Parts: sequence; structure tokens; C-alpha cells
Amino acid sequence: MEESSSFFDIALYVGYFLVIVAAVAAIVLPLIKSFSNPRSLLAIGGGILALAVIFLIGYALADSEVMPYYARYSLDGGGGKIIGGAIITMYILLGLALLSIAVTEVSKLFR
Repeated sequence: MEESSSFFDIALYVGYFLVIVAAVAAIVLPLIKSFSNPRSLLAIGGGILALAVIFLIGYALADSEVMPYYARYSLDGGGGKIIGGAIITMYILLGLALLSIAVTEVSKLFR
């Protein structure tokens, strides 16, 4: 039984390594490509700015009340507000995605 346990440990470490390599490649390779075209950095910056604005809207709409169930995990009002803001941000982005799908499909009807 010890042999299979060590195999799974090795497989987990290999999986962790591959996820880290993929994350680094996903971040570094587009940056290298964008140095040849610096204007593309403006589009990336605009996207990050738009996400930040949407998160700030979600954060402003979030409630800082922490239910007793979550209070036992040392979650205070600030942490609850950040989590609530992230959830509201997800709802906003999901709504925008569904709206864009609907607009795309309706615009295909008129082509």
C-alpha cells in the first residue's frame, strides 16, 4: 500500500509543477509578445482597469454583515465585504457574458 501512496504523491507534485509552468507561461509569453507591439499593452491595461471598476462596483454594493456561521472562521466585516464584492463581480460578469451572447445571436438574425 505504501508504494501506491508514494506514486500519488509524486503525481501530485508533478501536477503542481505543471500548473505552475502553465501559469508562468500564460503570464510571461503574452508579455514577451506585447513588447514587440507596445500598443497591445494599452488593451491589456484597459481590460484590467475595466475589471477593477466592476470589482469596485461590486464591493460598493456588498454588505459587510457576517452571519454567525461564518464568524466562527474569524471572518470579519472587511473580509466579508471583499468576498461579497467578488461574488457580485462574478454576477455582473456572468450577466454581461449572457447579454453579449444574446446580442450576438440577435444580430446574426439580421445579417
